[in-house]
Amino acid sequence: MPDPFVEDLFAPAPIRDPQAVPSPPLPLAAQYGLSLLFVALATVLAFAVQHLIPAANLTLVYVVPVTVAATLFGWGPSLLAVVAGVAAFDFFFTEPYYSFAMTNPSDIWAAALLLIVATIVSSVAAEARRRALQANEAAERADALRALAHAVIESRPQREILQAAATALYRIFGAPAAVLLYGDGDGIDALAAAGGAQLTQADKDAARDALSSHLSMRGETYPHVQTYFDFWPISTPAGCNCVLGVDFAHSARERPPSPEKLVEVVGGYVAAALRPRSSSTP
Repeated sequence: MPDPFVEDLFAPAPIRDPQAVPSPPLPLAAQYGLSLLFVALATVLAFAVQHLIPAANLTLVYVVPVTVAATLFGWGPSLLAVVAGVAAFDFFFTEPYYSFAMTNPSDIWAAALLLIVATIVSSVAAEARRRALQANEAAERADALRALAHAVIESRPQREILQAAATALYRIFGAPAAVLLYGDGDGIDALAAAGGAQLTQADKDAARDALSSHLSMRGETYPHVQTYFDFWPISTPAGCNCVLGVDFAHSARERPPSPEKLVEVVGGYVAAALRPRSSSTP
């Protein structure tokens, strides 16, 4: 087998690809907490300017934290900012003060208008954020596949192609990924890893079972409940057997509903690269 990896395949090791590990998203509790903090800061600002503008116009101050929360965190935290902003305006800036009761019709109208406007702004900003994230992920997938295609087309060494495949999986899913190449025996001839992927003995057994059964294996499910990786087997007519693995349990993104569609694309490139090159005859 040309150019095999020689290091301990299953020992913890530093990341072998040049891509940086994506920062995991903030926990949901932190997102909601920051949304409330934004509303609190808006309330401080409202107190600072309440003597300069009418009370009804103070509602515009609370549109800002809603927009920020929707842009950074999405619909849920921004909706909390809407409710908290309306409650803060009612409690601090409508008569009777420091009470949730409202007696002035103009204050009631201002609070209702704040609720409507902030909800609309939240919806628009959250949808814009969702589309921007989808566009970024699509661009990242396209660039990852392009890099893998170039490695295959340029007939780079096997080690580089396997590493490009692992890196492509990592960039596509935002999850640790590995590519395992088996030889004629029962052992692994080469492995490439990206995103800090570390395979345990349980992962090794699951990968071998996926290859022998020609079926994909999902992590943390029977009979491999101690594994985190999902595995997909790839076989070529030349007998080169390869398994692609993605650790969705430690992904920076949610597990897509049909990851096998993108995995099959990467697998197709790997299979093409491992197919013996025909020699020309005179």
